[in-house]
Amino acid sequence: MLKNKQDAFGQALYDFHKGGRPRVAFERHDGYIDCSENMAHYFARYRDWPGDEKMAMRFVKGRVLDIGCGPGRHAVHLQERGYDVVGIDNSRLAVKVCRLRGLRRAKVMSATQVSSGRIHVLGGRFDTVLMLGNNFGLFGSFTRAKWMLRRFRGVTNPDARILTSTLDPYDTDRPEHLAYHRYNRRLGRMGGQVRIRARYRWFASPWFDYLFVSRAELRQILDGTGWELRKTLDGPDNRYIAIIQRR
Repeated sequence: MLKNKQDAFGQALYDFHKGGRPRVAFERHDGYIDCSENMAHYFARYRDWPGDEKMAMRFVKGRVLDIGCGPGRHAVHLQERGYDVVGIDNSRLAVKVCRLRGLRRAKVMSATQVSSGRIHVLGGRFDTVLMLGNNFGLFGSFTRAKWMLRRFRGVTNPDARILTSTLDPYDTDRPEHLAYHRYNRRLGRMGGQVRIRARYRWFASPWFDYLFVSRAELRQILDGTGWELRKTLDGPDNRYIAIIQRR
């Protein structure tokens, strides 16, 4: 779990919840920096969600596990609709904000800790796994994604599904991103495998890999994991939501 000084994003979420106007910097390990100025997005009510996320809610069923739940944008909404939802995040402050916003079941846990050995902690198996908000990225790499997907079978029911969003990293003409794709490939990494850290005030997260994939790469990752792509929903800014069904 993140130490206090490492929880840059969680601290920003907490400060926003308290009425602040934080800005988070995401630093790529080649020196490229992007700043988030729209923390309100992470707290948006359903009426303000983009169309693809609203449509994705139609595919939610049964018991729900929200991985990387942040401040609980999706989890709180689904709980209000009557779903049994468990939200997990490796940020203690994100989980604290979830609870302050009314999510009854929020736990400090990373995505890599989700396994059959944690079913008792999670309260049982799930019918829907949410990884929205570009949280496909939490898989980190091609190899780790396959490993985690197999582990997810251990906490889900036979007809379960995963709803996850990512963006196609190759649908760009920006030279700084195209150069980074080439750099990654020279290192034997996927083109959209981004090594980043979050910075806010004096807080800095550890460096971590965050994965963006094309639809073709997604199918390659799913092959042999016991999951298959059912359909995709197009979203803004090259993003898409994948509806993934357990075989």
